Amino acid sequence: MSTTTLAVLVPLLPFLGAVAGLLFGRTAPGFVRPLAILPSLAAAVLAVLVAVRHGGGKAIDTATELTPTGSVPIELSLHLDGFAVLVAVLVGVVATCVQLYSTAYLREDPRYPSYAALVSLFTSAMLLVVYSGDLMVLLVGWEIMGICSYFLVGHYWETEAARSASLKAFLVTKLGDVPFLIGLFALAADAGSFRITKILGTVAAGGLDHPTLIALLLLAGVAGKSAQFPLHTWLPDAMAGPTPVSALIHAATMVAAGVYFIARLLPVFAASRAALVVMAVMAAVTMVGSALAALAQDDIKRVLAYSTVGQLGYMTGALAVGDRGAAVFHLLSHGAFKALLFLGAGVIIHAAGTNSLAAMSRMDGLAKRIPDAFWTMSIALLALAAIPPFAGFFSKEAVLVAAEHTATGHSDLAPGAAGWVVLVAGVLTALLTAAYATRLWLMAFRGRGVAAPDHGKEPVAMTGVLWLLAIPSIGFGLAAGPLADWFDGKELTPTLTTSVLGTGAAALGGMLTYALWQRATVKAAAGTGAGVPASVAAAESASETPEVSEVTHDHPAVSTAPAADPGKALLGPLHRHAANGFHLDAVYDRLFVRPVRAAAGLVRFLDREVVDTYVRGAGTGPRLLGSLVRRAQTGNVQSYLSALLAGAVVLAIATAVLANVNAGS
Repeated sequence: MSTTTLAVLVPLLPFLGAVAGLLFGRTAPGFVRPLAILPSLAAAVLAVLVAVRHGGGKAIDTATELTPTGSVPIELSLHLDGFAVLVAVLVGVVATCVQLYSTAYLREDPRYPSYAALVSLFTSAMLLVVYSGDLMVLLVGWEIMGICSYFLVGHYWETEAARSASLKAFLVTKLGDVPFLIGLFALAADAGSFRITKILGTVAAGGLDHPTLIALLLLAGVAGKSAQFPLHTWLPDAMAGPTPVSALIHAATMVAAGVYFIARLLPVFAASRAALVVMAVMAAVTMVGSALAALAQDDIKRVLAYSTVGQLGYMTGALAVGDRGAAVFHLLSHGAFKALLFLGAGVIIHAAGTNSLAAMSRMDGLAKRIPDAFWTMSIALLALAAIPPFAGFFSKEAVLVAAEHTATGHSDLAPGAAGWVVLVAGVLTALLTAAYATRLWLMAFRGRGVAAPDHGKEPVAMTGVLWLLAIPSIGFGLAAGPLADWFDGKELTPTLTTSVLGTGAAALGGMLTYALWQRATVKAAAGTGAGVPASVAAAESASETPEVSEVTHDHPAVSTAPAADPGKALLGPLHRHAANGFHLDAVYDRLFVRPVRAAAGLVRFLDREVVDTYVRGAGTGPRLLGSLVRRAQTGNVQSYLSALLAGAVVLAIATAVLANVNAGS
């Protein structure tokens, strides 16, 4: 079987599994789990086989015209290069892990059949984006992912949080998709084709007439899909969905699609130096802002959500300095350890029996209770903090190396200003990332909160997946050298300068957080709570915890001692603002939501009181006239004769009067 045929089967198998699951999930419940796991597993195996056959060699490109359009043709095409085949492996492996994990995590959920089918459809859509060589076909997968995320984030639709989060995710991403679609059409108009290879050929020949406009329009769609500032606010709220869905969205689908799209079309963005500077600033603000917000969150899933936003900022920063190899390398590395972190958080929630204890200030005794989650999440947090020799160190260093080369003038692909912006923000974010990763580890596994009931050993389907994902979280960085041939031949190895900067910043952030946590723990043990009674301090800590969903049981919410939170000491007066995402939702509410609602109210008033008044008046006049005429139509012949006689008399008198007047004149 040819490589292209295998590649076609990779997105097709999960799609067929989704269709079968939606059709037969209710009528044949015994087939639900096989239909969820086997297509994704087969797609992952085939994706690995496609990657092995490709071997990092020359890109494979094939196409057939889908339909004659009369102008710009739309083609069913495959474009298999090193980036595509490796990202497809990531998608297939993470999706399989999520499906397997979900069989235990959602084993008692009555809507599991539709959930599993939607996860398969989600997977298929992302694989279509990865392998597609035509922008219109890519757009199909892009939009299918949007609707799948709407349904999956809103899986627990009984809760207000899930309903609001799913709607917010859908609307914010669609807000970016509108300029994105316009940008695609403008790009195709300039290049004369939706085919990616032809577009890149046009760019190389200098044939783009509006490079800056096109790049910025496309960047708006990417900001929405990949949760970059200012369209990132939907991602933390999307934690209201099932935890395995969060793992899938954050690690391998949806948010990864935007970064992958820029990597595929990087020459289009590089054709405008202004667009690269905008991208660099966007990445820098996203990195630093999300890291500060993560440092102030109490819910473990929201910490990980803001972490994803920041790591995507690293990838966008690498693209802003013209290094798509570093961006995709970090995408692959991040996909492994972030999936592990979310699925580990799911084990914590599952062990507690409720999401109400996902607040880190309320956790206690979890390291001994769930050792599999403890050890594997420790590995993933070390990778997130970019501590050598874990995978995150090598991939994050690749980003910093690319930024340093651009900043020092060793690269002509991007402006030096973009390099400095990304480098400074990247080092600062490395410090903050290590700080919130250390804080999460300490509060989740070394905290003094409320001990949750012991529900027994966690299912092997959940803990086994954690150890499977721990392998690439530890060793994927060792692939940095061999992957250079897959990523345009660029070296992905760290340099001394960036290693010292990045690792030094991470070490400083981790040690500072640990020192502050120890000091807070000593105060809590002494019962002083920094001058506040323990019960009062604990109640205040609980009141500051963001609202969470998926609550299934009630447990005590107040600890016997104030939670030791080093984030408050690190952020100081900034903590309250960071905990609320720097009030961006409130800003958007005042700038956009309220004016739109006011305009809608004005339109409603004008329609009801002005337009409807004219409409009602136009109907009232004939109705009144008809009423008068109806009163004259009595059906009595005598009345008609009397009226006729009276009319004749009146006419006679009037005629006589007029005659006398004329005679007198």
